[in-house]
Amino acid sequence: MLGNILLLILDVAVGLLTLLLLARFLLQWARVPFHNQIGQFVLAATDWLVRPLRRFIPGLFGMDLASLLPAWVLQTLLVFIELSVRGMPLGGDTASVLLGLWVWGLVGVVRMLIYLVFGIVLISAVLSWVSPHAPAAPLFHRLAEPFLRPFRRLIPLVANVDLSPLALLLVLQILLMLIGGLRGAFAPLLFGG
Repeated sequence: MLGNILLLILDVAVGLLTLLLLARFLLQWARVPFHNQIGQFVLAATDWLVRPLRRFIPGLFGMDLASLLPAWVLQTLLVFIELSVRGMPLGGDTASVLLGLWVWGLVGVVRMLIYLVFGIVLISAVLSWVSPHAPAAPLFHRLAEPFLRPFRRLIPLVANVDLSPLALLLVLQILLMLIGGLRGAFAPLLFGG
């Protein structure tokens, strides 16, 4: 019981920090200015971790690796702590266990990134229908645009309604299902066999 409570608290804390780091990455990747309340919150919540890492971790092709790497490390540590608290014995040699932990951590980051994109697209779509002039609407539209653009090329407007967010949300759901299967595929690295 106490272990489950500890895991819940850790999962929420690590999940929130991972989402903030990924949001920082997406804001920079989409070249969205941080001069808004959400951007300022993301900066304030992640600067303590990202700024020191930038001295050692350079960017790559305009991507902020100093935001991605700690998200991956956090998810990997969460997997290790979860397996330890649940008393699951890690089998096999050290290299395969480390590889398995890294892969499960990477799967966790990709899953969180998909959840984040899902939320951004959903909020963008709802704001465009309900309150297109809301102060946060341009931020969400700009973040969602790179993901919606390929779908908008394929799906025409129907009665002046953009159905591309629905198609993207469906694809994101399918990706979540596929990623769920990846974790099981790498379980033998962790548990032997």
